[in-house]
Amino acid sequence: MGQHRARRASGPAALQIKMHELLAELTSGDDSRAEKSIPAIIDLGMAAIPSLLELTRAEEVDSRWWAVCALAASPHTRTENLIPLLSDSAPEVRAAAALALCNHPDESAVEALIKSLADEDSLTAGLAGNALVKIGGPSVPSLLTVMSEAPTGIRIIVLRALSEIRDHRAIPVMMKSLSEESAVLQYWAQEGLERLGLDMIYGKP
Repeated sequence: MGQHRARRASGPAALQIKMHELLAELTSGDDSRAEKSIPAIIDLGMAAIPSLLELTRAEEVDSRWWAVCALAASPHTRTENLIPLLSDSAPEVRAAAALALCNHPDESAVEALIKSLADEDSLTAGLAGNALVKIGGPSVPSLLTVMSEAPTGIRIIVLRALSEIRDHRAIPVMMKSLSEESAVLQYWAQEGLERLGLDMIYGKP
C-alpha cells in the first residue's frame, strides 16, 4: 500500500520535472531546440498551460514569444488566456498573440482585436484582422463601426476582413468604398462584392 502511494506521488513530480526540462528547451535561445520542444509540451495536455501562462510574464521577450507560440499550438489554450497578450510591450509578442487567436478564435476577443487594428506594428494589425476573419459574423458590427471612423490604413485591413467574412451587412460599406480615392479600398470593395456574388449588380461600369 505504501509503495502504491509512493508511485502515485511520483506522477506529479515526474510531470513537473519533465515540464521544467521542456521549458528549458523552449527558452534555450536555440530556435531549433525551442521549436522541437513544443510538440512534447503539447503532449502534456492541460497540465502544461499554467507554466506557459507564467512564462508569458517573463522578463525576456524571447521567452514570452516562445510561450505564446506554444500556447497557439495547444488545443487546451483558452481564448481568454491570449487576449491580454495583445497588450504586451513587445511588438513580436503582440503579433504572436494575434496569430494565436487565429487558432483560437472566439467572440470574446473581438473588442481587443479591434483595438489591435490600430497597433503601431503593421504585422500585429494585419494578424488581428485575420483573427477577426476567423471569428466571422460576430466581428462584423465592430468592423463596420471602425470602417466609418478610422484612418485609411486601418480601413484597408477592415475592408479586407469584411470581404473575406462575406457578410451581407457589409454591402453598403463596400458600395460606398467603390468611390474612395484609395485604389486599395476600391480593390477590396470590389473583391468583397464579387465574393458575395454582387459584382455584376454593383460593380463600376
